[in-house]
Amino acid sequence: MKPLLSLDAVSKRFGTSPSLAARLAGLLGERRPPSAVQAVTDVNLSIEAGEVVGLVGESGCGKSTLARLAAGLHAPSRGRVLQDGRDRAGMSAAERRTAALAVQMIFQDATAALNPRLRVLDIVGEAPVTHGLVPARDRRAYVAEQLARVSLGPDAMARYPHQFSGGQRARIGIARALAVKPRMLVCDESVAALDVSIQAQVLNLFLELRRDLGLTYLFVSHDLGVVEHIASRVAVMYLGRLVEVAPAETLFAQPAHPYTISLLAQTPKLVPGKRRFQALPGEPPSPLAPPPGCPFHPRCPAAIAVCRTELPLPRPVGAAHTVACHRDRGAFG
Repeated sequence: MKPLLSLDAVSKRFGTSPSLAARLAGLLGERRPPSAVQAVTDVNLSIEAGEVVGLVGESGCGKSTLARLAAGLHAPSRGRVLQDGRDRAGMSAAERRTAALAVQMIFQDATAALNPRLRVLDIVGEAPVTHGLVPARDRRAYVAEQLARVSLGPDAMARYPHQFSGGQRARIGIARALAVKPRMLVCDESVAALDVSIQAQVLNLFLELRRDLGLTYLFVSHDLGVVEHIASRVAVMYLGRLVEVAPAETLFAQPAHPYTISLLAQTPKLVPGKRRFQALPGEPPSPLAPPPGCPFHPRCPAAIAVCRTELPLPRPVGAAHTVACHRDRGAFG
């Protein structure tokens, strides 16, 4: 069987066309800094039906852009997004609509993602009626069913988003996504803005929905503890590239990339004794002007000469475990 979703050498570049003045300045030999951001570069990632893939990395590394590419909210600048083995770009308009319904996104800021002028009945019920998934006469009963899935009562239908707590708004966002009967949810920092106790409730809800509905997840987070709890496989991203992909148990027990090792070393743990926090040196490079060679080499404690000039390609280091690094783990572990 083909993966539910595959990102095939996908890249995304954001930029604007140069103005007339900028073009004239270029003709006159004036050198200006680049105006385009390479947010995602040559990412290959396949997600099987029923999997929970965690995507982790520092803020600004391209996680959210990759999530939007997976959900179909962005078109790739280069490469292909395949759904059930078919390139989305080659689908007919009707097929693209069906594909879009199958992969739904849940956003980080539930307050901004919900229309403040609509009642929950309309927020959750509009899309399934519009797409013909449920008759208009059955909308109220259908919305009540979706709200029940996320532990909200039917009385919520008559209220507006501002009348709910943050955790309840997150549940409304999940109900809205479930209302179009998706096969996959792309969760972009969906619990980051919630209190820890509410985070646990929402994470358990995601796991229950996976069990009951057979859902697949791409779960984006900067919280490694959350990812360890929910993910079956983890992809680590740095400056728009995937540097390591491995089963969750393998990655947390035997990380192979120095960036992953550094991230895990600073994860809070309930262990006796004092620990000294030591941040990675330097700052992440600008995506406007990424460094040559390995993008991590300016901050890597184990960088060697080849790292500064040659881009490391992903290579297998174990079962379903790949790493983009010139050195063996033993050199820095």
